[in-house]
Amino acid sequence: MNIALLTNTFTPHVGGVARSVEAFAKAYRELGHRVLVVAPEFEDAPEYETDVFRIPAIQHFNGSDFSVVLPVPSGLSDKMEEFSPDIIHSQHPFLLGMTAVRIARTLDLPLVFTHHTLYEQYTHYVPGDSPAMKRFIIELSTRYANLADQVFAPSESIRDILIERGVTSPVLVVPTGVNVERFAYGKGPDFLMKKRIPEDAFVVGHMGRLAPEKNLEFLARSVVAFMKEHGQAVFLLVGAGPSQEEIEQIFAEAGMSDRLCMCGVLVKDDLADALNAMSVFAFASKSETQGMVLTEAMAAGLPVVALDAPGVREVVVDASNGRLIREETEEAFAAALRWVHARSRDEMDILIAAARATAEAFSMAASARKALAAYENLRPDPAIRQHEDELGWDHVRGRIKAEWDILKTLAQSGDEALSESFFTPDKEMKR
Repeated sequence: MNIALLTNTFTPHVGGVARSVEAFAKAYRELGHRVLVVAPEFEDAPEYETDVFRIPAIQHFNGSDFSVVLPVPSGLSDKMEEFSPDIIHSQHPFLLGMTAVRIARTLDLPLVFTHHTLYEQYTHYVPGDSPAMKRFIIELSTRYANLADQVFAPSESIRDILIERGVTSPVLVVPTGVNVERFAYGKGPDFLMKKRIPEDAFVVGHMGRLAPEKNLEFLARSVVAFMKEHGQAVFLLVGAGPSQEEIEQIFAEAGMSDRLCMCGVLVKDDLADALNAMSVFAFASKSETQGMVLTEAMAAGLPVVALDAPGVREVVVDASNGRLIREETEEAFAAALRWVHARSRDEMDILIAAARATAEAFSMAASARKALAAYENLRPDPAIRQHEDELGWDHVRGRIKAEWDILKTLAQSGDEALSESFFTPDKEMKR
């Protein structure tokens, strides 16, 4: 099968969607399928990539670490004709997601859409962020999902949210799996030595993009509250992003800068080593749609302390493989860290075993096989085509642009060229 994956974010960008696309592409190829990834250009992207088509993009959109694609070049038509896809799989409802709809309709191919993200929690990256913008983004993603022949939800929580919002296309839960072996055998003691962290330190760890939607101010203050009572505790942070300065400032104000270890972005063996150097994994994000980073941490044998949220509650079982906190207070989070810290060696071994068992249940191979089975059963649905004709996707796009312009006018950003690039009509695909 020839599978085309269209995504607004891909390596070397660090984030859940990029890692999901990379993981599924790798798994599909290992199972004998061809995969073409269509993605924006990113700084420091590899010079030579196999079956990756890059779209010119504006870097660091609105101060973020995202790229925003420019109007799609005609070379994509030729590439698609050469690749001859059987499935078009979109990862986003906008930008290259719109291109995915046009490709699928022009080539009469099934369209699959993975609803990776609760997009309304990311509108602070867009000029004109407001409650109206959040409602608009929800409507956009729901309408887009209803243009797909199949929707993948990364967790049961997100499936339920999509159905409640009015998604009528079939919704299947397909989480991004974890490569357990990749994270299970890191050299934690070597990493501690390299970072000059005492071998007997209790290491609270976190991994991910350091961005406001990850609730990192709350996380940092909660960890500080715990560390005030435990002088041997250290906070080990893997990742990069716009919230880094804020975290550093919180630790500086607490007089704990020397107990904050910022590692930046780590990959492959270095990442596995960092995870295996941690004693517990702390997670406060409420914007996740699945617990991918949590299953990766659990593959390294880490109990997880996290806020109860969609995508998290499917992974963390309270007092079994970690702590699931339903009260969002710094005191409750710090108390959960204290609970893990207080476990005896035997009790900690039970937590570690439960964490590893959870990771095994979320294997990448199982997720890839589930997705491929769904692909095999798909045919373009005439009912969806008729619904699209009645709805008038071009009319919807026109309304999107009109609402965008209204919201943009309310914003104080004058970046009209960049904003317009969001909704520039894609060129029609050639047969």
